[in-house]
Amino acid sequence: MTDIEAQYRQVEERIRAACARAGRNREEVELIAVSKTKPVSMIEEVYRLGQRVFGENRPQEIRDKSLVCPADIRWHMIGHLQKNKLRYVVGKTELIHSVDSLELAEAISAEAEKKQTEASILLEVNVAEESTKFGLMVSDTANLAEKIARLPRVHIKGLMTVAPFVPDPEENRSVFRRLRQLSVDIDRQNIDNVSMSVLSMGMTNDFEIAIEEGATCVRVGTAIFGARDYSV
Repeated sequence: MTDIEAQYRQVEERIRAACARAGRNREEVELIAVSKTKPVSMIEEVYRLGQRVFGENRPQEIRDKSLVCPADIRWHMIGHLQKNKLRYVVGKTELIHSVDSLELAEAISAEAEKKQTEASILLEVNVAEESTKFGLMVSDTANLAEKIARLPRVHIKGLMTVAPFVPDPEENRSVFRRLRQLSVDIDRQNIDNVSMSVLSMGMTNDFEIAIEEGATCVRVGTAIFGARDYSV
C-alpha cells in the first residue's frame, strides 16, 4: 500500500467515525480531494481508489488537469476567483465555492450565457471576520443571495467558509455552527433559485468538527496528498 492510499483510507475512516458520532450517514458528506499544486499522477492514484471529486484553487490548474485527467472527474473551484479567469472555470466545474460579491456573480452569469451553460455556486462567508480572508460578512449574506438569485444561469446551492487555522480544531466549532445556522435562516426565506443544500466547511485540520456541525462537503488536501509545494 502506498503512502497516498494509506492516507486516503485513513481520511475515509475519520469521515465515517465523525459521521457516526453525529448520527449521520456517510453518504451525507462528500469528500473533496484538494489536489492544488499536486501532479496528475497523484490525482490518478486517488482516482483509482474510487475518488471522483477534486478541488483546485487555481483556474489554470482546472483548465490544464481537466484536459488530461479522467473525463468523469467532477472539478470544484474552491479558491478565490478573479473575473478574468472565469473562462477556465465556467462550464468545467461542478461547483464554484468562492463567490463573495455581486460583481463576480454577474461575471459568472455572463460567462455561462456566453457558453450556453449553467453555473452552480456557493456564497463564501468570512464567519470569523478575519481581515486576511475573502468572504462575506454574515450580516450581508442573505441580501446578496437575493440579488444573485435573479441572475440568469447562476444557481446558489449553499454556503462555504474557510475557518481560522487554530491549534485546537474545537475552537472552530462555533464558526461551523454559525454557518450552519445562517444556512437555516436563509433557507427559511424561501428565495427563488436559492438552495441551502450544500455546506462546504472543514479542511485537513478540522473536518471532523465540521462534519459534526453539519458539513455536507469537506475539502481535504494535505491529509491525503501530503504537504503542498507552493513554489510551483
